[in-house]
Amino acid sequence: MASFSNQFVQPAGMKKWGMALTGVGALALAAGVAFLLFGKEEHDHTRFWAVLLQNSVYWLLVVNAAMFFICATTLAWAGWVQSFRRVAEAISTVVVPFGIIAGIVLLSLIFTHQHHIYHWVDAEAVAQDKILSGKSGFLNPTFFTVWTLITIVGWILLGRNMRRISREADETPMETTVARKWIFKNTVHASFYIVLFALTVTSSIPWLWLMSIDAHWYSTMYSWYTFASSFVAGMALIALFVIYLKNQGYLPYTSEEHLHDLGKFMFAFSVFWTYLWFSQYMLIWYANIPEETEYFKARLWGNYRGLFYLNLVLNFLSPLLVMMKAGAKRNYTIVTFMAILIIFGHWIDFYLMVMPGTMKEHATIGWFELGIAVGFVGMIIWFTGKALEKAPLVPMHHPFLKESVIHHV
Repeated sequence: MASFSNQFVQPAGMKKWGMALTGVGALALAAGVAFLLFGKEEHDHTRFWAVLLQNSVYWLLVVNAAMFFICATTLAWAGWVQSFRRVAEAISTVVVPFGIIAGIVLLSLIFTHQHHIYHWVDAEAVAQDKILSGKSGFLNPTFFTVWTLITIVGWILLGRNMRRISREADETPMETTVARKWIFKNTVHASFYIVLFALTVTSSIPWLWLMSIDAHWYSTMYSWYTFASSFVAGMALIALFVIYLKNQGYLPYTSEEHLHDLGKFMFAFSVFWTYLWFSQYMLIWYANIPEETEYFKARLWGNYRGLFYLNLVLNFLSPLLVMMKAGAKRNYTIVTFMAILIIFGHWIDFYLMVMPGTMKEHATIGWFELGIAVGFVGMIIWFTGKALEKAPLVPMHHPFLKESVIHHV
């Protein structure tokens, strides 16, 4: 596009890619139902549900990270994000369909008694297991269902509320008094979301949805580890859409300075993820307590050994070596490559969270795993593209927009 436009029109190519990749996912799901869910082998049945669990939770947390980014920067009164905040807002709309999908998967696991995924749904097994009995006040179908529904509905409603308030910056210029009141309202509503996020993503939800797969094991750093993994992938996703829109001629007020800051988020939280990974692993290795080391034993000395080390290469060494220099964070090609690598790398990370505890030694990365992942990518492209069309790409009357326009690092 040669001229500046503040209204996004989704290119035909973007629509085709979104529909095509979503179609691949639908075909993989249909084939999975036919050959895995209704297959004769027990591990095929488990594979079907484990893959859906991994992907639905991972991609939901990734797109939900976009709204966390908006709310965190709102509380910080950060002006630099305003030139591209609508990109993060558009990504956050995908929480609605992904939340519904994840809710269906999670509740299906509970109400169809998939004890190969969540061992604690088997009442007889819990009654005979002292550890599971001790956790039954928390790990039970009723609590799981209620808190899962509260979490997903809360993310959807509070996220929609933040987007609604943001749209008010498109209407008319704000004089000083009105602008102050609007910023205060924005800040208050962002704090509601941050509180819910703290009570869910950084605490209870990873325990329920993921850590309870290995219900005898626990880690006090697990929730923060899960948050770091999904948040850095969320920042990478925002960077990808920002670069795409820039290449299409949109976002004129977004510059290399903004891309540099997005790159710093990707770099910094890759290091933060590594810090949590090392702290969790090192403490368990050093203590050498059998009930704790069991978790890493399955991942380090079994069929997952290669993925275990690949996880570190993709999510730590690569961002560290490639993105350390300032110039790399300003280079569209490098940031695009690293963003894709980070998103895939943390998909592998979530794979390692789910598969060893469910599939044991039968796990593989084949047509079903990749097909379902591709389907979620397609839905992100499709739903984000539709959301970008529904509002101006830049909130022209946002009180902090000038700070974003003149932003330098």
